[in-house]
Amino acid sequence: MITEYDIYLFKEGTHTKLYEKLGSHITEFEGIKGVHFAVWAENADYVSVIGDFNNWNKQSHPLKKIDKAGIWYGFVPGVEKGTLYKYHIVKGSFSIDKADPFAFFTEKPPGTASVVWDISYQWKDEKWIKEGRKKFNSLKSPISIYEIHIGSWRRVPEENFRFLSYREIAELLVEYIKEMGFTHVEFLPVMEHPFYGSWGYQITGYFAPTSRYGTPQDLMYLIDILHQNNIGVILDWVPSHFPQDGHGLAFFDGTHLYEYEDWRKRYHPDWGTFVFDYSKGEVRSFLLSSAHFWIEKYHADGIRVDAVASMLYLDYSRKEWTPNIYGGKENLEAIDFIKKLNESIYRDFPDVQTIAEESTAWPMVSRPTYIGGLGFGMKWNMGWMNDTLFYFSKDPIYRKYHHDKLTFSIWYAFSENFILPLSHDEVVHGKGSLISKMPGDTWQKFANLRLLFGYMWFHPGKKLIFMGGEFAQWREWNHEESLDWHLLEEDKNELAKLHKGVQKWIKDLNRVYRNEPDIYEYDFEPEGFEWIDFSDVNQSVICFLRKGKRKFFLVVCNFTPVPRFRYRVGVPEGGFWKEILNSDSEFYCGSGLGNFGGVHAQDIPQHNRPFSLEITLPPLAVVVFEKEMISKNNTV
Repeated sequence: MITEYDIYLFKEGTHTKLYEKLGSHITEFEGIKGVHFAVWAENADYVSVIGDFNNWNKQSHPLKKIDKAGIWYGFVPGVEKGTLYKYHIVKGSFSIDKADPFAFFTEKPPGTASVVWDISYQWKDEKWIKEGRKKFNSLKSPISIYEIHIGSWRRVPEENFRFLSYREIAELLVEYIKEMGFTHVEFLPVMEHPFYGSWGYQITGYFAPTSRYGTPQDLMYLIDILHQNNIGVILDWVPSHFPQDGHGLAFFDGTHLYEYEDWRKRYHPDWGTFVFDYSKGEVRSFLLSSAHFWIEKYHADGIRVDAVASMLYLDYSRKEWTPNIYGGKENLEAIDFIKKLNESIYRDFPDVQTIAEESTAWPMVSRPTYIGGLGFGMKWNMGWMNDTLFYFSKDPIYRKYHHDKLTFSIWYAFSENFILPLSHDEVVHGKGSLISKMPGDTWQKFANLRLLFGYMWFHPGKKLIFMGGEFAQWREWNHEESLDWHLLEEDKNELAKLHKGVQKWIKDLNRVYRNEPDIYEYDFEPEGFEWIDFSDVNQSVICFLRKGKRKFFLVVCNFTPVPRFRYRVGVPEGGFWKEILNSDSEFYCGSGLGNFGGVHAQDIPQHNRPFSLEITLPPLAVVVFEKEMISKNNTV
């Protein structure tokens, strides 16, 4: 039942549960079972519901209009779960059949009809929701994210390389994530999308999981199983633009209902898509409801908001653009929407995180709105990613000329709550895989990649890598194919050992990161990081401390293939410094140089520290030493 209060919130732009009011809902009216339909199409002259139940007859089931809301509604008896349907919309001489923007399920692509569905599900993740989410999902938690595209993680070669379903992937994914030690899974958009090659980033079904992999309950089962194994789930979500497909939101009621009227604001030149009109309360309510829906009904622990920069700037990728009322390039209504989105999510789901993919220097993206921020919990550090991959792509002989690419990130590392992303965007469109970006011969490529991951895991910020990177897949990602799991299968093959070495390295990085609060609790705190030396440009070496309340972790990186013997590093305390990680260990298929389990500090000042270590620094490697704190003055 749509109430006056619903209409008020809808038009105000603050309704967060429109999915309970609009769309198709199996119900009973005056003792008769059927479906209640409701759709926003305020400028239409005529709307009817068509489908299997009436042989797609455009006149047999017209809907009534609530004029002040622009909502058309009606009850159709006898319609059952699984029925295909659309809305037939007429505006003057224009008519079109549209999918339901609020449908819970859709016909399997290339079909475009909506499906009447009941999304009830018996969840078994109560412990996670009550306890686990708060424990594993906070900014003070160890967050190590495995980003995955469901359709290409694994396929079934015996059945023409078909997709795995949500249910089929569940047990396999849980087992793998637990083995590798990741804390979270981030799914590329699971919302329905007509073009598979968009990877889900061109959404038509903002309330429907793609039917390519199964039913809504199948996706719920996948998330449920992950939660039961203390694995968080982040969903990519796209409120920035939508495709122009005829059955979708574009020109929905014969007018630009969901998108901007002005073509300079409406059309997104990068993707050939339309931009939501954030000035309309109804559109804001639609998007707010979608975000809340995936958290409320699918128990998502985080929403990663795609392409935030394109929402913030009116001139983003545009040669012609319309300034705001003050003459500036900021999209004021989009900014207001983003703030309201974050405020409403943290209000209703305080243990959930919102994450921004924002690629500019916009200030305070991950700061509260009450101090002028956008209100996100975390932000992808695109600057770190670009600088780091640029640096690692250089032959080590030239790295000394680009040393600043390594050190610059610390200048701003604590200005936001950063996630360090090596995402899908870095391994597509001719960019090559992570391992293929590394210079040198085969051994050096693998050593470089292990060094990259080690540097990343001890750099301040949470961690994210895209599937395939954790075992150094050679090919860049192809959404039409499975990952190259066979690279790990040939035990006697020396190359397979190198791939397994990277995989073992990721496991151990995750193990240490998850087990050491002195690292992860201070990912966003400047007190948790201290340079020892960032000036050894000629030898391309950096060393720094990660520290907390109990321990020091000394991290020393050698970015050249030249081993450094008797390399002296200043440290704040004496005693024994235990070597806990060495990316050059033979266990990871390195050369085996190291420090025999650790080094005793000498009473020799270095780097303005009272003590120092004389260490062996392996080629293209990172070594990490651990030391219990003695002096209370050194605690954070």
